[in-house]
Amino acid sequence: MGVPFKIKFHYWTKRTRSGQLFWRYVVLPASRVRDFFVWILVRGLVSGIRALGPDRSSNLVGGIARRIGPRLPNSKIARTSLSASFPEKSAEEIEEIVRGVWENLGRVAGEFVHLPKMWDYDPEHPNTGRIEFSPRTAELYNELRDDGKPAIFVTAHFANWELPAVAAFAHGLDTAVVYKAPTNRGFAELVRETRTGAMAELISSDRHSVFTMTKVLQEGRHLGLVVDQHFTGGVPITMFGRRTLASPLPARLARNVDCPVHAVRAIRLPGNRFRMGLSEEMHLPRDAEGKVDINAATQKISDVFEGWIREKPEQWLWLHRRWRDKR
Repeated sequence: MGVPFKIKFHYWTKRTRSGQLFWRYVVLPASRVRDFFVWILVRGLVSGIRALGPDRSSNLVGGIARRIGPRLPNSKIARTSLSASFPEKSAEEIEEIVRGVWENLGRVAGEFVHLPKMWDYDPEHPNTGRIEFSPRTAELYNELRDDGKPAIFVTAHFANWELPAVAAFAHGLDTAVVYKAPTNRGFAELVRETRTGAMAELISSDRHSVFTMTKVLQEGRHLGLVVDQHFTGGVPITMFGRRTLASPLPARLARNVDCPVHAVRAIRLPGNRFRMGLSEEMHLPRDAEGKVDINAATQKISDVFEGWIREKPEQWLWLHRRWRDKR
């Protein structure tokens, strides 16, 4: 891949009467310089991690993150949120979860560059590789692939949250995945390049993307959304007994297009393995007119996420400021 951005040089020149150059200044936008060096650093790190293979890179980066991460400022957010969400846990238990959160995040980073190679599920020899399914989960994927109907998949930043989209692609589902592009152009290009080899259509989230999402569903296709983080301007919900705001997007799309919603996740297992989970159609609350109730449906989706997190709190991204009510 070439450099995904250009650095332009602007010259100020002054010449003597003989025509010789007297001085010259080169002016570079600071953002271009920063992006360029970040791009160089990231590409170098990626090359090294790719050489290790998925398991060794997951172990290495996860181990480094587990040791260094708890000392970083974001860990304060995690400790505060965990203590409020699990008041019954001791300080030692909270600290162990924080270490696990960082390890999981490091593993996701180490695994990301190997994303196209991560999927090794073989229907003829199930549960012998890195990925395992329950028989019903495998059936559901096949049913959704063949029914010709639209559906929405919702997931959270849980375990390796890239794998649900990889699972849909591997099972032949015509799925579009919504993602937020990094601000650094070099890193954004790397992310898109890696995901393109493991997923179907990618939709960069912006103010116009909701129209693209609606079109995907109207065409009878599938849509993947990660919707567990705080959403300014969202609908109020209760999560772990505390009020916060959540994205109403899945519920609103389900209401407008009248399509089913399924919750999907990967669960991290020992030995660099994962168990994929896919729910039956969620029975979302409806209003008096029979349409999906946006607020109540958003709460129900969040309740599913909370259940996952209670099972494996160290596999969720607690480093994000999910609760922002200062009262």
